[in-house]
Amino acid sequence: MTTNQPVMTSLAQPYLEGLTEHVLRYQQCTACSRAQTLAHDACQFCGAEALVWHISTGRGHVHAATVVGRAPSDAFRSLAPYTLVVVTLEEGARLMGHASPGVKIGDAVTATFFKHLDQTLVRFEPLNRNFYV
Repeated sequence: MTTNQPVMTSLAQPYLEGLTEHVLRYQQCTACSRAQTLAHDACQFCGAEALVWHISTGRGHVHAATVVGRAPSDAFRSLAPYTLVVVTLEEGARLMGHASPGVKIGDAVTATFFKHLDQTLVRFEPLNRNFYV
């Protein structure tokens, strides 16, 4: 007997697929035009449910940074110590990711990607200071 079960997909599927394609995706609200990362059913700013996915430039500035000396799980123990940052992307959304050692608050960065175990993760690298010249 065959049943037609609905296919369960993650709300974050476009974001996760983007990582495997080495692009950052974000949602933008068609009502207020604000950008948000990760995946929501509604805009976190105005509550509208009209969200569309876009591809980010991957460039931004570091809003917060920390060095993790002791990994929270065995999965990340081999990476420690590592730098985590919160980056405000050019489009306005904020995203947490790994970063090159020495990256600090205020630095201009661009997204790169690396494989760890079976996942593609984001790593922010410093931008060439002549990038905007």
